[in-house]
Amino acid sequence: MLYKNLQEEFKRKWNRSLPFYEEMLGDKIRWERAKFLGFGDGTSIYQSSYVYGDVKVGRHTWIGPFTILDGSGGLEIGDYCSISAGVQIYTHETVEWAVTGGKAKYVYAPVRIGNCCFIGPLTVIRMGVTIGDHCIIGAHSFVNKSIPSNSIAVGCPAQIIGKIKIHGDKVKFIYFRDEE
Repeated sequence: MLYKNLQEEFKRKWNRSLPFYEEMLGDKIRWERAKFLGFGDGTSIYQSSYVYGDVKVGRHTWIGPFTILDGSGGLEIGDYCSISAGVQIYTHETVEWAVTGGKAKYVYAPVRIGNCCFIGPLTVIRMGVTIGDHCIIGAHSFVNKSIPSNSIAVGCPAQIIGKIKIHGDKVKFIYFRDEE
């Protein structure tokens, strides 16, 4: 009965259906978890997100479900970012350790995501990458090198395909293919 009541309440209030544990905990739990983790005011993070190590997140950032935030090498995410469902951000790797049979050490390098960025669903960001302010990273991208501010990048590996110009509340997307 409890499950059915919660399910109906979430459907009526927000027109959504969530896993039982999220319905059970209530909608405000995302902001409470962000506060517990020391993230900025107005930031939310789903219960299904994994957070490891030293992760700093700014204000008013949304971290979607099923994300991995690996801060073992240091991770910073700015203000007003949208980290979509399934995004994985890594600040370490075990490639050398694995191929040497454990003789080599794990490798660590920090990741920084600037302010006002959109990271599309199922994107993977490799250790050592910096993404500048006001960037869009397209869905299913693999970001293995730094991306300058005001860039649009997509693909595997991610390539810069355009730039963003912002004037007040107006945004213009300029794609390089349109400039030819």
